[in-house]
Amino acid sequence: MSLREIADSQSFWLKGDGPEADIIFSSRIRLARNLRGFIFPPWADSLTLKRVSEKVLDAIKRCNYLKNARLIDMNKLSSIERGFLLERHLISVEFSRGGSHRFLVVQQGEMLSVMINEEDHLRLQTIFSGLQLREAWRVANKLDDELSEHLDYAFSPQFGYLTSCPTNVGTGMRASCMVHLPALVMAGKINELLKGISQLGLVARGLYGEGTASHGDFFQISNQVTLGLKEEEVVDNVERVTRQVVGQERKAREILLKRNGAQLKDQIGRAYGILTNAHLISSQEAINLLSKLRMGVSLHLLPEFDMKVLNELLFLIGPAQLQIKSGKNLDASSRDELRAKIIREKLTGSY
Repeated sequence: MSLREIADSQSFWLKGDGPEADIIFSSRIRLARNLRGFIFPPWADSLTLKRVSEKVLDAIKRCNYLKNARLIDMNKLSSIERGFLLERHLISVEFSRGGSHRFLVVQQGEMLSVMINEEDHLRLQTIFSGLQLREAWRVANKLDDELSEHLDYAFSPQFGYLTSCPTNVGTGMRASCMVHLPALVMAGKINELLKGISQLGLVARGLYGEGTASHGDFFQISNQVTLGLKEEEVVDNVERVTRQVVGQERKAREILLKRNGAQLKDQIGRAYGILTNAHLISSQEAINLLSKLRMGVSLHLLPEFDMKVLNELLFLIGPAQLQIKSGKNLDASSRDELRAKIIREKLTGSY
């Protein structure tokens, strides 16, 4: 299965049909696992990585949850192709740098994927639309259970799952929600909120996870602690805090609409006007304007766009996505032109 076919396919988690989906873009569970008796990837030699990948791929072939999944050899991809997978939220920034004996396994719909030989031997990921952390956790657990029948995980009765990074020891789980918080940003409340989140033992990262910046007022809220907590406790804590954040964002939207309604409507209307008429637009500008459109739809200040269309646009317009979909390398100006064309056609229903 080629990357072009992935580019042309639909990601199920972009449907925007989960609970609180106008603010909570997605829910994700990531499990870090390693094989007993093998050195962690950052310090392993090529032969060790090869043996690990063979064992993991053999186990994956036996998993019902990964039947007919796509197998991608990261070593055979160009930097643009790896960037494409990063833009699709299928791999981490670290994995996008490439390396020998690194593989990505992706189930159809992209709700389930496995990175092999990233920072750990396995990184299992499930991702769902809206606030569906529990469902994502349920699926991740089932895949983990299937794999554990064929793989001997590195596990300590005292510490739990052993991982390359000490902060992942224990459950090896990261539970996260990507939230859209434009009103809190506009109201100047975002820094206060992020500080409060950190005091609760959670962390807010950028659009593509650890080490990345926020774009379009999107933030990933996730747990920091994995040791000493049960998986249920981690999920409950992230969900509880995320619900509180959603409540604050809704309140901020109501206040903005009440106090600065004309200004807010003007900003959203201008964003709509630019996006439906521009012939050149950068990725950053497009994301920022689409962010305003998402809020406008949520507040019923715009025609009833399907949230799925806006969600998909946020990923259709990435630099690597555009080049993979067009089948050729594009310079910045050509990408800006193609990006504007796709946005116009999507928003006016002619795409």
